[in-house]
Amino acid sequence: MSGFYATIARYYDAEHHDKDEDLPLYTDLAGDHGDPILIVGSGTGRIALFLAEQGHTVHGIELERAMLDRARLKLDAKPALRGRVHFHFGNALTLPLDLKANVTIIPYNSLMHFHTQPEQLALLRRARVWTAAGGVLAIDLPNAGEAFAGQDTGAVTLERTFLEPESGHLVMQHSVSELDRVEQLMSVTWIYDEVGEDGVVYRTVAPVVNRYFFFSELKLLLNAAGFDDVLVYGDLDYSSYVDGCPRMVVLAK
Repeated sequence: MSGFYATIARYYDAEHHDKDEDLPLYTDLAGDHGDPILIVGSGTGRIALFLAEQGHTVHGIELERAMLDRARLKLDAKPALRGRVHFHFGNALTLPLDLKANVTIIPYNSLMHFHTQPEQLALLRRARVWTAAGGVLAIDLPNAGEAFAGQDTGAVTLERTFLEPESGHLVMQHSVSELDRVEQLMSVTWIYDEVGEDGVVYRTVAPVVNRYFFFSELKLLLNAAGFDDVLVYGDLDYSSYVDGCPRMVVLAK
């Protein structure tokens, strides 16, 4: 997982430049529960810096140095936020962090990088320790049912095209995936074809494995970790968790 983000870090922000659909949810939670806010898997700082701009105090944990370096560059460009944003480099399973957050966030698919039940329980138990009494844990995941209903074709799919801002080069992002329905693991090979100034296409190949979760399974894990009150929604707008919904958004206390 760490190697994957080191490989794609330079593409990440351009690839996700328009991702903001989760920000209203986190704004609501921050307004309802207050500071501090903890983001487990804070990446290049998209959510952390947004919430800090709203006046909140935010801590972020990030394992991949290349992603964290980009987050810190963004923070350096916004000196007014420096007292409200605290980035921590390390593994969330072992990082010593003395914090009681009123909102803990495991954002956009981040839990999928924890493949085994011992890892999942260890992370959720740490989240329980880091989350203050009366606070809330938010987890944003895809609806596994939709992925399991699809057919594996082995086809290479064009996902999007974008301009890489540092070079101005056109990048075509493709993917090919295979789902192990027994182990609930999706193996995805991301392919970035970057057109250089010389017209040559430079290819970056970045494989990653993601673990899918079903709600009943995740609820049991959260209960075992000490979260007794668990709600689920089918998208980031609090819509119902029903067959065919796009996301599985869980709020736990």
